[in-house]
Amino acid sequence: MSISVVPVDKTDVPAIVEIEQAAFSDPWSARSFQDALAHPAVFFACARNDSNDSNDSNGGNGGDGDVLGYVVAWFVADEGEIANLAVAPAGWGRGIGRTLLDAALSEARARKANAVYLEVRDSNERARRLYGSREFEEIGRRRNYYQLPDEDAIVLRRTLTQDV
Repeated sequence: MSISVVPVDKTDVPAIVEIEQAAFSDPWSARSFQDALAHPAVFFACARNDSNDSNDSNGGNGGDGDVLGYVVAWFVADEGEIANLAVAPAGWGRGIGRTLLDAALSEARARKANAVYLEVRDSNERARRLYGSREFEEIGRRRNYYQLPDEDAIVLRRTLTQDV
């Protein structure tokens, strides 16, 4: 499967909301995603399957051009925050999350960020492994940050070096 990461446009929002609802117990609203589209400090991109693999039998989740996942990050001054990253369940284990995270980190470098932060549920081992593979380090904990169910957030930071 060949994946491309492209800017989101308003026609992608329904597919993103569907992925969001499958991935999170307390999902963002369609309005939240629409608002992100209009903000210049936001990097909002989606992963698409751009292969012509007709043997992909994901029932509409993974066909050519389908939105397979997305990332929302914002940047202020010399810092960034990954606010949301999710992959459609049909795309799990295919490197889509890694590709989206790498795109956000590339954008952070392009915007001259020195560090990128995020929060992740304490129990989300899959995401914690992904972030660890990209050198994010735990710097704190927010007690009962998440709801449905109540759970701590682990605060992670990735310090960036500006490659020349």
